[in-house]
Amino acid sequence: MTNKMPRFYCPTALAIGSPFDLPSGAARHVQVLRMQPAMTITLFDGLGGEYEAVIQNMGRTTVTVQVTSHNPIEREAAPAVHLALGVPANERMDWLVEKATELGVASIQPLMTERGVLRLAGERATKKQAHWQAIASSASEQSGRNRVPSIHAIKTLSAYLEAQAKTSPRTASATHKRFVLSLAEGSVPLPQALSSKACSHKDEFFVLSGAEGGLSPAEEHKAFAAGYQAVSLGNRVLRAETAAIAALTALTLMIV
Repeated sequence: MTNKMPRFYCPTALAIGSPFDLPSGAARHVQVLRMQPAMTITLFDGLGGEYEAVIQNMGRTTVTVQVTSHNPIEREAAPAVHLALGVPANERMDWLVEKATELGVASIQPLMTERGVLRLAGERATKKQAHWQAIASSASEQSGRNRVPSIHAIKTLSAYLEAQAKTSPRTASATHKRFVLSLAEGSVPLPQALSSKACSHKDEFFVLSGAEGGLSPAEEHKAFAAGYQAVSLGNRVLRAETAAIAALTALTLMIV
């Protein structure tokens, strides 16, 4: 989709009123676009809706703007879909974060799994998380989303399943639907699983997928024990990032 005014993510609560300086990242972007005072831009803070703002002043490293109006429009996908997946190698995770954000993912949980090639820990893992979060912010700017999906800190599969067991649905009328992408015997096509589980756009969906080579049998059994249903995306073997995006697309298109 397109938007006539440039859009920028501003991770501070916005309000109509007095001038303020844009965060450094947004300010650099405005300067790269060679925008000038009196030009109008769109800002969003991730808390809902978007704001129209007018550039007041352009400094060497700062850009001062004034918010003039708020539009409560939302462009979020229904239902909320959370992806948890073994981190694919090379730059494929960057691509996945970008495309999943464009498609409306609610959050992404990077996982360290048995068959995963990429191993991250400590400062390196923290830097990767920040890098992926920045990609999600940029993709939200580009796609017109007014919410930025959370890219969580990297966890092991066991830690993720333990933490998820303690989470509750957002509302009393919502339920959690959990699917693990698997070729194990007994898995059913995802469309069939959706049609047979009385799914609603009010529900939250959690999709678990492995890295290269998929999840190990032991990991799949852990997922089954945590309430995940085995689903498949067909007979072809998909790359880790392709499988996650295919599942996300199916859920956002099929649940209305």
